[in-house]
Amino acid sequence: MTWTAFAFLMTGVLLNAAAQLLLKAGTNVLGVITLTRDNWTETLSQMATEGHFITGIAFYGASVIVWIIGLSRVPVSMAYPMLSLGYVINAIAAHYLLGEDVTLARWLGIGFIIVGVWLVART
Repeated sequence: MTWTAFAFLMTGVLLNAAAQLLLKAGTNVLGVITLTRDNWTETLSQMATEGHFITGIAFYGASVIVWIIGLSRVPVSMAYPMLSLGYVINAIAAHYLLGEDVTLARWLGIGFIIVGVWLVART
């Protein structure tokens, strides 16, 4: 894998992870979201005007474009496991930015993910 391909893939992963964090921040602002027949238009309107949701969706769109560019440079069997790094990034960021608890078992799982991605990337 070239550095250019790696950069595109990692940028896609980072944008995707940032999108998840932004969407979660949006849900923290709005609270639990429940769509019913009576409130769906109001709820979707609130979501459409909440800045975290708007930015998160924009990041998702950008991540798709960057991911496709990266995917054009490497086999999907090599690229797709890189998405697993999003789990690592999100767990760490959620701990520090959102105050979420990351247990020892999660840290262990994160370690396995990192080793697995490393193994796939070097083949």
